This record gives sequence, C-alpha cells and structure tokens, in this order.
Amino acid sequence: MELRNEAGFDLKRVQKSLQAYSRSTGVESYIVDAKGNFLYESCLSGNLCQFCNNIQSVMLHRPSCASVHLYGSYQAERFGGKYIYFCPIGMVHWASPLIHNGTIQGALVGGPVLMLEPDQFLLGDLIKKNGIDDTQLEKFDKYVQNVPVIPPDIVDSLSELLFLVATGLSDHKTSPHEAQRQYHKIQARISETIHHIKLLEDNEKEPVTYPFDKEKELLAKISLGDKAASQKILNEILGYVLFASGKDLEVIKARVMELVVLLSRAAVEGGADSTEIFGLNYEYLSEIQNFKTVEEITFWCSRIMARFTDCVFNLAAVRHKDTIYKAVDFIKKNYMKRITLEEVANHVYLNSSYFSKIFKSEMKCTFVSYVNKIRINASKNLLLDISIPLTDVSNLIGFEDQSYFTKVFKKTTGVTPGKFRESRGQSA
Repeated sequence: MELRNEAGFDLKRVQKSLQAYSRSTGVESYIVDAKGNFLYESCLSGNLCQFCNNIQSVMLHRPSCASVHLYGSYQAERFGGKYIYFCPIGMVHWASPLIHNGTIQGALVGGPVLMLEPDQFLLGDLIKKNGIDDTQLEKFDKYVQNVPVIPPDIVDSLSELLFLVATGLSDHKTSPHEAQRQYHKIQARISETIHHIKLLEDNEKEPVTYPFDKEKELLAKISLGDKAASQKILNEILGYVLFASGKDLEVIKARVMELVVLLSRAAVEGGADSTEIFGLNYEYLSEIQNFKTVEEITFWCSRIMARFTDCVFNLAAVRHKDTIYKAVDFIKKNYMKRITLEEVANHVYLNSSYFSKIFKSEMKCTFVSYVNKIRINASKNLLLDISIPLTDVSNLIGFEDQSYFTKVFKKTTGVTPGKFRESRGQSA
C-alpha cells in the first residue's frame, strides 16, 4: 500500500527505515495516514497488527484502530513528538508524527506490546470490559501469550528511538500559515474588545475600569486546563490593557508581566508542576524586553497561556499519558457526583489496583487526594457566592458529608469554609 504522493515523503526511504527499526528492536511497527488508516506494516508477524485482528474476532464491540492511532499521533505532536498510550483493549502502543509543511501527514506507530506479564494483566477484566464470551477465554489467552512483554523503561527507549526515526523522515520546514492565521485572529479579537470599550465609554460618559472579574474567570479556566475558554477571556483582558495604557509599550509590558505571573500561579493551582512552571516563567519574563511592538507582546502572551494550560495536566513526563489524561479529564467532568476509583479505572480500561498504582506513581498523589483537590478548588468559587448556603456547597462538589468537606477544606487551605467566605478568599 502506498503513501499519498501529496504527503511529500520518500516512500521507499520511510519503508526502509521502518523495516530497520522493527528488525533491530523485534517489535511490530507501521505507518498510518492523517486519518489513522494503516498504510504500511513492518511484517514481522506477516499480518498487520495480528493480535488486534485475532482479538477483535471474539469481541462483541470492536474499537476503531484508526481513531486510536490518530489520537496517539496527535497527542505525540502535543507532547513533544512521542507518545505512549493504551488502546481500548489494553495493549500498549507508541507513536511519533510524520510532519510535512508544518502539519501532520501521518505517523509511525510501534506495538502492540504488554508492559506486564499476561497473568498480571488480569485478563478477566479485559474479557468483561470488552464483551468477550467466557467460552472464548482459552482462545483469548492464546492470543495474549503471543504479545511481546516489554518493561516500561524499554518501551520508553523504543518510543524515543521511533521518535528519532520519524524526526529524520519529516520535513521540518515550518509553514508560517497557521501561526499567521492565529496571530491575526488574536489581534482581531483584541481590536473588537477595544472598540467595545470605546462604545461603552461614549455611551456612559465615564471610564471603563479594569475587569478584575474577567481576570478571576481566566485564572479559573487555566486551572481547569480549558485552553479555548482561556484564550477568549485573555483576548478581552489584553484589549482592556491596551486601551487603558494608550499603547504605551513600557506600561503594557509591565501589565503583561503581572498577568504572566498570575497565569503561572493558576497553572500550579490546577496541578501543573511548580518547578516546570516557574522555570518557564523565568524564561518567558526575560524575553519580554526584546519585543518592539504591541502585537508581538499580545501574541507572545497568548502562547504562554497555551503552554501553561497544557502544563495543568502535568503529563509531559508521564509514561502512561493516555491513561492519566483520560482519567484526569473524566474526574474534572464528574467530580460533582459520587466518583470511585473503580469507576475511573473502568473508564480507562484498567483494573482498579493497577490503575491506582500508576495514578499514584505518575500524579505523585493518591486518587482520593487528587479528587479532593479538584473539589476543593471548585468549592472556592461557590463559597464566594453568598447566595449559596454553606450546607449546599459540599453537595454541589461531590462531598456527601458536610463535616468531611469542612475537614478536607481546612486541611487544604488552612481555614474553614465559613472563614474562607467571610474573608472573601483572602485568608487562603
């Protein structure tokens, strides 16, 4: 099967490189296109993803391999060019994108492998979660026994090696079109805000004050990792900054520097690694003096916001990025309800004991501690709304016991929920 000509790759060179990779490592590898479809296999086993073909034959609900590997390739682009992930049936893969003219045209994918011995992988859970009939257990076990078992540190090395192969095959001439499009989009939104402020002042005959409420809203969105909403609010705030400063470059730099410090703190509160964030902060703040135009500063600030928001998930160095990313996303969408370790583990297709182990290892805290942290952060905004009774706040964020909520809140913030409300959050 051939790669599309418009992808811009030397097909023979890609195939030769992938064959060398598989022969030297002993693992299957293949090429997928920009839609996740298989284009080429290394042929170690003779059939593309033989295990998946066999295992899907006994499943009631077959997952889409195309969507799984497409997700993996885009996550690889997001996390620095390489990404290790679990497919829905629990097999481990890793991907690195093939770039041409600044966009993903395909990806190299390695796997499937296991990182634990099959008997430790708890085949019963896989059978139950994937709707496999008990009569197929023997056949299922036979298929699993043929999957290579590779320790996590070696999988990391295999992922790194595939990344180097993909890097050598990619065209790294960057296309300015996407960056230019984002640049103009941001400037247009800022201009709209400035125009809106002018209309308000003309109509109300008094100056419009700085939107501190918008600033708080922005920090809340960043701490949740919501990039799209954060960008929208940031554009509005930058519009106010530019309008109030009269386009005085030094004043704008000072206000934006203050804003960057706030953004970094919000990212840390959201769960980002403080060492990484404050290191980036120092690096970014040393850059601002080099800018000569307002447009450069606003675009730069938007890139910082996007980087900090990505860091909220604290996944850049996490081995099981896919599993943790899905788990964190699920928790943040469901923390207001009763949520259990078993429920989240089931969502990411792992048994609860194994999920608990990797969650604690990668997130540096227990599952319960993390859920409580998300709930306490959410409760702060509710506590500032005096129309919501204190007794209702705990229920709204998923705590079934008011006294337990008070205990966790005080342990986390140093004050009780009531004191926090009285001080308008200034004592926490």
